[in-house]
Amino acid sequence: MTKQAGKIAVITKSAIIIDQVKTGLKGLFDIDVYKNGFELHHVMEKSIAYKAIISDDNLEGSNGLALHKILIDFGYDKIPFILLLDHLDNEQRVIAMKDNIAEIFEKPIDPEAIRLRVPYLAENYVSSNINITPTKSYRLPIIKRLFDITFSGLALIFLSPVFIIVAILIKAESKGPVFYYSLRVGSGYDVFKFFKFRSMYSGADTKLKSMSHLNQYNNKKININSPASDVKELCEFCEREGISCVNPLYADNKVICEILYNKRKKKNLNSAFIKIKNDPRVTQIGNFIRNLSIDELPQLWNVFIGDMSIVGNRPLPLYEAERITTDKYSLRFIAPAGITGLWQVEKRGRAEMSEDERLNLDNNYAKSHSFGNDIRLIMRTIPALFQSENV
Repeated sequence: MTKQAGKIAVITKSAIIIDQVKTGLKGLFDIDVYKNGFELHHVMEKSIAYKAIISDDNLEGSNGLALHKILIDFGYDKIPFILLLDHLDNEQRVIAMKDNIAEIFEKPIDPEAIRLRVPYLAENYVSSNINITPTKSYRLPIIKRLFDITFSGLALIFLSPVFIIVAILIKAESKGPVFYYSLRVGSGYDVFKFFKFRSMYSGADTKLKSMSHLNQYNNKKININSPASDVKELCEFCEREGISCVNPLYADNKVICEILYNKRKKKNLNSAFIKIKNDPRVTQIGNFIRNLSIDELPQLWNVFIGDMSIVGNRPLPLYEAERITTDKYSLRFIAPAGITGLWQVEKRGRAEMSEDERLNLDNNYAKSHSFGNDIRLIMRTIPALFQSENV
């Protein structure tokens, strides 16, 4: 790393702590040492700015949360505040997160851990105390909502015989429930239960990891789920030190190292979308109802209760939506979630479709959708339903 502009303030009376911090940040920042928070505040009143403040104290001490709150009151909330503690338990962790402590290191301090984390915080820290004006959330136009309720309500009534027949066929072929639901992300990143007729054998989701090499959207041969020689559960730093992950991320009851996650995301080792041609997990009845899009009919209930609209961008599974949060593509989430939409009509029946093409079509719909355009897309959807390529 090259030296970054700026200074780091360290509050401690310990020569060992001073040596450990200076060793960790050597060549990166200039270090100013203070015995207490009063000295630091006195100096900062003279317009001396710091990239980060590292304080050696217990959580409830005068140089701990108390000092942090004082600094916030004086307008220093944009500076990451880092605590050095003798011990950190779960209760303290909750308190620290609630009070917006940027980072905590347990003593004895590892210089490598300081060197890894402090420069990142100095350049990228955003305080939760900063007031950010939220973007205006999307609201479904009244005419569109009335149309959705009327259309879906009538469709559910007239299609009830089809529901009964399909339910009988599904139960006759394989064990398991008639309906299947997964959590999906729709407009404004709202999460809801997304209903379908079950078209796969029970437990099909558990087999997805072993079949990722068949993903049609994946234009690279490298796979993030490849053997341990390619992917490690711990980053190189944690593995070398023989410690547990110092930067864990938690999602869906899974834990992944933040450093590894960012490396994988940066390299784009896998496409966000997953689609497998001739998927062996699909039942015979499932293949039939998929080709005619009959498996999608239960989503009429999602429309009726307001989770979705008839026309919109397809709601995404959590693992797909999580990877589409960049400025380039997040625009798709300000449009309503729908059963059918622009990319289904434009690309249905074409074997080749890149992820960028699909996302660009979603963005185009988000920028130009209207009730009139929705009616035209519905009319174009009807012939598209009978094409063999399911989407």
